[in-house]
Amino acid sequence: MPSGLSEAFWLHEHYQFSLDELAELAGLTAVELRHWVDEGLVTPVDLAATPWRFSADRLFVLQRACRLRRDFELEPHGLALVLQLLERIEDLETEMRALRARLPGV
Repeated sequence: MPSGLSEAFWLHEHYQFSLDELAELAGLTAVELRHWVDEGLVTPVDLAATPWRFSADRLFVLQRACRLRRDFELEPHGLALVLQLLERIEDLETEMRALRARLPGV
């Protein structure tokens, strides 16, 4: 990652963040991020590896979680449930669009 986390950069699907980088970008402390990993809100690429590395797409998950926590004052367990349900809804919407695209005359 470029020096200084405030610099603009493109997230590549294979890019990985360290715990400290991801925490800073998401607006969390490293302690909070570790707690969220323990709660299952976000998972490192390899939970057994040291130090933890996180795929770039986890940034968007954490940003969404931070907004939900702020807007609805959700605890980690509630956040995990809401994130799982939102992800499932997005998967179903994607599947529905794909099925509709296969229908004749649509």
